[in-house]
Amino acid sequence: MSAALEPLDRDRILAELSDVARAELSRLEVYPTLDSTNAYLLAGAGAGWPGGAVCLAEQQTAGRGRQGRSWLTPFGAGLALSLLWRFQTPPEALSGLSLATGIAVARALRNSAVSEVGLKWPNDVRWRERKLGGILLESGGVPGMFHVVAGIGLNVALSPQDAAPIDQPWVDLQEILGAAPVARNRLAAELIGELIAVYLRFQKEGFPGFAEEWARFDRVRGRRVRLQLPNATVAGIARGVDATGALLLETEDGRISPYLGGEISLRVEP
Repeated sequence: MSAALEPLDRDRILAELSDVARAELSRLEVYPTLDSTNAYLLAGAGAGWPGGAVCLAEQQTAGRGRQGRSWLTPFGAGLALSLLWRFQTPPEALSGLSLATGIAVARALRNSAVSEVGLKWPNDVRWRERKLGGILLESGGVPGMFHVVAGIGLNVALSPQDAAPIDQPWVDLQEILGAAPVARNRLAAELIGELIAVYLRFQKEGFPGFAEEWARFDRVRGRRVRLQLPNATVAGIARGVDATGALLLETEDGRISPYLGGEISLRVEP
């Protein structure tokens, strides 16, 4: 761990939480090493843990991203956090939750003096066209007892050796903030607080309650993009998202069609 980085500390995170977040938090666990914070909370969900459980790890040995990709989490060089939440609404009412989760992350970063934060549909956290973090939502259960585990991964201070496997332009918080130390415990508390605030509101309003805010963070709208679908590729101009969080793509024939996340990969074309 870099000498400039503070170790994660459960008591310090708890002390930084808002009253609302503290009231909704059912458990907070911090580990030196886990295979995956998401996998840990998914197991907890299966064991009947209530919503509001949060897990952090200094290092993940089998961290996961979307579409089966791995997520790099060297010891002490990032922030790996997952939240378990239980929704009383049917699963289909949760369309757009990944985008709302991105809004929570962007808010937390903005509150931590990180300006120029943007979101790339459906789950990338960006800074000046470079990837700063990612989001992975995994779910299960039955209607009435449906649960979601939201995993957040942020680059904090990656060494050149740690970053070697990354296959796209990236950035970390240390570069963005410069000489200012990265207060990881305060950032963790901000993330937890914003995630809980967003999920409480999402339960009542769904994604339509966040559509306007998404537009302010959207770094894809108006740009030419290429979508890799499970069995095809389609290109066009991104025209924002609809009320379900689906990407609206205008193709060469002028038609605008919605595309939901899932197994879709988006690339912005030069």
